[in-house]
Amino acid sequence: MHLTADQENMLNGENGEVVERLFRLLVRLGDIYGAEQMIPVGSVQVAGVSYKSIGDPGLEFLEDFASKGAKVKVLTYLNPAGMDLENWQELGFPRDFAEHQIRIMEAFRQMGIVTTATCTPYLAGNLPRFGEHIAWSESSAVSFSNSVIGARTNREGGPSALAAAICGVTPNYGLHLEENRKPEIVAKVDAELAYNSDFGALGYYVGKQVKNKIPYFKGIGQANTDQLKALGAAMAASGAVALYHAENLTPEAGRMDIGGLETIDVTQGDLDETYENLNTGELPDIVILGCPHASLREISSLAAKVKGKSLKKPIWICTSRVMKGAADRLGYIETIEAAGGKVVADTCMVVSPIEEMGYATTGVNSGKAANYLPGFCKQDVVFYNVDELIRRLAQ
Repeated sequence: MHLTADQENMLNGENGEVVERLFRLLVRLGDIYGAEQMIPVGSVQVAGVSYKSIGDPGLEFLEDFASKGAKVKVLTYLNPAGMDLENWQELGFPRDFAEHQIRIMEAFRQMGIVTTATCTPYLAGNLPRFGEHIAWSESSAVSFSNSVIGARTNREGGPSALAAAICGVTPNYGLHLEENRKPEIVAKVDAELAYNSDFGALGYYVGKQVKNKIPYFKGIGQANTDQLKALGAAMAASGAVALYHAENLTPEAGRMDIGGLETIDVTQGDLDETYENLNTGELPDIVILGCPHASLREISSLAAKVKGKSLKKPIWICTSRVMKGAADRLGYIETIEAAGGKVVADTCMVVSPIEEMGYATTGVNSGKAANYLPGFCKQDVVFYNVDELIRRLAQ
């Protein structure tokens, strides 16, 4: 791999121990994947933020780096934490968990990282441009940035993303290269896609089929960015899809040649079966929306749906701190709370300890959450569209 003089200095320890260790990690990654050089990154998103995910070893690792003066070189955001960082007591998060989570956030803060904890950084002030090289790590954010925005990132691990943030570069391989962004399989859709959950079911089904290939969708018709977000998140969870193209919807689709590619057909029956397979419960103890984190449009839609209602069980909608602030100013939070719900920032159901908070069955409209909740949070899952979930809360 060709290194510049400044990069040679990082490798030789002239910028300190932490920079040397992390740059060596990037060089090893580059060697493994055949990268010829490093490339600058415009922004970074770091995973491995929830105490539930990284535990004491991760906390000690981060505090060690922070104590040695490690500082990021580019705009860097965080993946969701394990709790709402401001309202954790009100929501019932365990105190011991909270204390450890706060220490994790402080270590990141000392490194110069923006402590906005979200899986939708593009909605919270970290919006890359088309074609920009970035180093993001949360699977749905990687999918959205590659597919819907047209930025370029591999699916980074927490350590490699942190290394890119501190060193300012990443190895030039994988989805950073034009030739690796071509579709490998066509998914022809003939099904009704009305709700975000329908796009989640579609993504879950296709992800299972294509695994880590790049799909090209035909037949979706119209879709807003929230629906494309749900589609990519589910594919990244059930498979390992980091980039997809959708005809007339995503920016690189029009330049792609799909002639001769294998085609899979997706029918209404396939989506109905996906809903059936993902449902392991009937009546939820709680409904949690916002996986990936909800946009202002999704929060406003929920507010309209629950206005004037009195729900028998709680409903949360998870979002970034930025979106929560906007929702508060527009009166959406007041409406949702009057119905018995909460707008929860900084976290989501997958990385929070909901199994320790008295919940055994969680209702979701997210294919990603439906995929992860049984294993990560020991939950039975009720997976439906938002209208059906609200109806079940009233029972």
